[in-house]
Amino acid sequence: MTNTAPHSRLIRLPYHAPWDWQQFHDHFALRSLAGVECLSPRRYARSVRLGAACGWFSVAPLEGSAELELELHLPVAHVEALTARVRKMFDLDSNPAVIADHLGDDAVLGPLLQQAPGLRLPTAFDPFEQAVRAIVGQQVTVKAAVTIVGRLVQRLGEALPGAVDGQPTRLFPTPAALADADLAGIGMPGKRVETLQRFAAACASGALALHVDDGADDLVKRLCALPGIGPWTAEYVALRAFGDPDAFPAADLGLLKSPVWGSDGITARELQRRAEAWRPWRAYAAVYLWHAYSQAGRTGG
Repeated sequence: MTNTAPHSRLIRLPYHAPWDWQQFHDHFALRSLAGVECLSPRRYARSVRLGAACGWFSVAPLEGSAELELELHLPVAHVEALTARVRKMFDLDSNPAVIADHLGDDAVLGPLLQQAPGLRLPTAFDPFEQAVRAIVGQQVTVKAAVTIVGRLVQRLGEALPGAVDGQPTRLFPTPAALADADLAGIGMPGKRVETLQRFAAACASGALALHVDDGADDLVKRLCALPGIGPWTAEYVALRAFGDPDAFPAADLGLLKSPVWGSDGITARELQRRAEAWRPWRAYAAVYLWHAYSQAGRTGG
């Protein structure tokens, strides 16, 4: 592990308005991992590992401009790759007008788009980290999952070299570290620990490659081939780890209980059927259903 970036670099990242910083702030506020991430009202920062290099970056909105300011603390050789991943993470390359044109006439989604135009799809910086979060989050609340993943970070994550107060201080655990660790007392049922470590071992050995080069459906199939990983987890990874615009975890509780369906909610089968009309932007439909769910005082997505 190396860190050869003593100086910071500032880059401006333009986007198509509208884009709402508060949406991303609220997303991170529910999920932030102590040590790995730092969040303040107008700034998000996190540690990163790219190959053998490590460092951190921060993102802040620029007032009066359709741009974000990216501050990098990473070797120069990784600037282009990291910038592209940050753009994906904050969904800066989608065009909200195109998405609204497709979803805006839907009887359920149309009013939601009018209330909160331009919502984006927050995506994880690191696919492995997001998959770990999804596996840990099976059948528990977002808060409980963050608590358990935070324990993994404190137990297995390496200290970030050169870390200073107020900035990220730890790296997320590697697949090998998770696969080989003693996770007794971590706070998960034994079966889920087995699933997590089986997944981490597959990633560490190269038996499972986390990518969507052959499409999100291919990734979902490969993930579901691992014991303990079902369609919800796999679809959620496709959506949150890679920002696939058509990924749709139809069995997600927040989607099924979104207030747009009334007090009884909707079944996963019926939601799956309704969602066919939302292709190829089903992930953005999910964002709006989750948003309605959160506005009702609940947490999900």
